[in-house]
Amino acid sequence: MFYKLRIMMILKNIIVFGSKRFAMTTFVFRLSTFLFSFLFPLSTLLFLTSCKKDIDIDYHQIAPIYVVEGSVSNNGTEVRVSRTNAMDDNNGISDISNATVILTADNGQQWNIPYNRNGFYRSSTLKGEAGITYTLEVTLDGQTYTSTSTMQRKPTLNKFRFVWMKAASERILFGDLRLQDIPNEDNWYFMHIYRNGIGYRWAVMRDDQNPNKELQQLFTFFREGSDDSDVLQEGDRLYIEIRAIDQRAYDYLYSMQIMDDTGTNPIPNFTGGCLGYFSAYHQITYDCYYHLSDVEEE
Repeated sequence: MFYKLRIMMILKNIIVFGSKRFAMTTFVFRLSTFLFSFLFPLSTLLFLTSCKKDIDIDYHQIAPIYVVEGSVSNNGTEVRVSRTNAMDDNNGISDISNATVILTADNGQQWNIPYNRNGFYRSSTLKGEAGITYTLEVTLDGQTYTSTSTMQRKPTLNKFRFVWMKAASERILFGDLRLQDIPNEDNWYFMHIYRNGIGYRWAVMRDDQNPNKELQQLFTFFREGSDDSDVLQEGDRLYIEIRAIDQRAYDYLYSMQIMDDTGTNPIPNFTGGCLGYFSAYHQITYDCYYHLSDVEEE
């Protein structure tokens, strides 16, 4: 005699960020905690009474939502169009190839961005210009989704270093990134660190704390003695992208950064009801390798 307890708990509330997707975890944690506290005694009772019981959790079905991830930068223009999948759809195919993607500049120029593959519409020759406001329009099934963003000037990296800092009785390894703020204007920045080609840390920052001067962003890497899989290993390669972004992109990314605390999705960046965001930005990059012997003390 036996029992079987089946719980279907899949969450596909997807939030788009760059070319990655972020699933909201707070709901999953709270739901799983409730289910454990409620269903563990129930499963024990079922076992003791030698019953077989299937328990299915009903969930609310919603229509697929389009997702647009767009950028125009000093490196070119790229837009990815996809859609969310239903919770019981396991084929994983979400790329959209039949969208009309148009980029318009406030100086009157307009471009039709051609389809490339895997949901991407690309133009390596169409590069943004600082001070120009761009409007991205994506049309699908008679519905147009629109977002605007203003291209920023080139950011300046002063330095990046690894440093040990003390917090109470612990030593913590930080990545200390310093930018020279673009003078005499409001500025917003996005920084993304990749570890061996995989996203590792990211942050957004504005210049209100030290305008026109040096700006500091600290990335917490790990506590001394930690054996977590997230710990940097000798020789790991770090690739850092630094973008000067506009306020609309900053507001979207900042709302994503704090969504675990607020329990909400990021603020909308497009009109028309799609997910995702569009950003015109100027980007610089920095490469380095982690060596324990290079870490400074503070």
